[in-house]
Amino acid sequence: MEMYDNSEKIQRALLVGIDTGEYDAESSMKELYELVKSAGAEPVASMMQKREKPDGATCVGSGRIEEIRDFCKQNEIDFIVFDVELTPTQIRNIEEATDVRTIDRTMLILDIFAIRAKTNEGKLQVELAQLKYLLPRLSGKGKEMSRLGGGVGTRGPGETKLETDKRHIRRRIESLKEELAEMTGRRERRRERRRKDGIITVAIVGYTNAGKSTLMNTLTQAGVLSENKLFATLDPTSRALKLPNGVSVMMIDTVGLVRRLPHHLVEAFKSTLEEAADADIILNVCDVSGEEYKLHLDVTNSLLRELGCTDRPVIPVFNKCDLIADPDDIPHDSGSVRICAKSGMGIDSLLAAIEDNLPVKLKKFRLLVPFSDASLLAALRSTGALQSEEYTAEGILAEAVVEEPFWHKVVPYKI
Repeated sequence: MEMYDNSEKIQRALLVGIDTGEYDAESSMKELYELVKSAGAEPVASMMQKREKPDGATCVGSGRIEEIRDFCKQNEIDFIVFDVELTPTQIRNIEEATDVRTIDRTMLILDIFAIRAKTNEGKLQVELAQLKYLLPRLSGKGKEMSRLGGGVGTRGPGETKLETDKRHIRRRIESLKEELAEMTGRRERRRERRRKDGIITVAIVGYTNAGKSTLMNTLTQAGVLSENKLFATLDPTSRALKLPNGVSVMMIDTVGLVRRLPHHLVEAFKSTLEEAADADIILNVCDVSGEEYKLHLDVTNSLLRELGCTDRPVIPVFNKCDLIADPDDIPHDSGSVRICAKSGMGIDSLLAAIEDNLPVKLKKFRLLVPFSDASLLAALRSTGALQSEEYTAEGILAEAVVEEPFWHKVVPYKI
């Protein structure tokens, strides 16, 4: 009997970047390393070349291409990933020179998105982003994309295979846009219903792998996938949370962000990010144990400004403080909260910060209401402010969380 190994071979990747001085290329390469790991591959090595601008034919110079080719042969590299967006011509030239499959940063992120998306809306958003990225690149796919069609209805001059594929993709893009527009409409109606019902929403936003889903699970026991991977969460999750003062809020977990996220990816996930844009309070979570936490905060704040979130409270939440040996090294930005979402450290301070930033002033009262004034409790009950009530010989013992305009009515009965 012969035995076969059915285990899937982990693909080996070579990372290639160019440093033109436009951004911190070294930090970007570190992030690319984590992206490759998140895609389930093994980053074997990386190469960097300083240039004034990318080479039009192969992105890097001809000498570096030879080095890449030799390294790939000697180390059984399965694919090369460039830390820049490549043109179709560059991809074709690199693959012909190295005989190794080549992708760029955007294609890698799209691949991770495709793995992570679980809901129907998430999958449609990913497909739309992939097709938008593919459409202008079809012409660079080589001779196989320009064959004449060969079947009933396609004989004679006909239209080329390339034109057929482009037409099909355009139709699919329009179809996806219509489906997503319907879903966006339903999401907007849900938000409108929340507003009418007076539900306060708190959105968790931030850089990918900052610990947003872990925080969501700690606060609400939501059971959201929480892994040490980039883009572990793509689909928004909503859960109710009761604050210590008795107020209930709706917590919303959102997709993570990375630097240089291609614009059409932001566009594709705009409806998801709009959950954050519409929230009453925003928690900007960042991994403060990382060297670039300030950059991560800036990336998130920039997107929040783009979404028009400048008119509501944004609370900086410094997560993973337990990983910093010296507490004095933890930043003390104004209005920020320091926590460890995994252990629960600092969660009380975070809840207090949320309470302080609620759109309405609320106060918890313990009351003893005479039976003759029971109509007051009926009014509190109708607004959802009444939390408990107990009938006693002296009257009705009650606990209520009351909005500021109503305080004067309950103060006479306060215990």
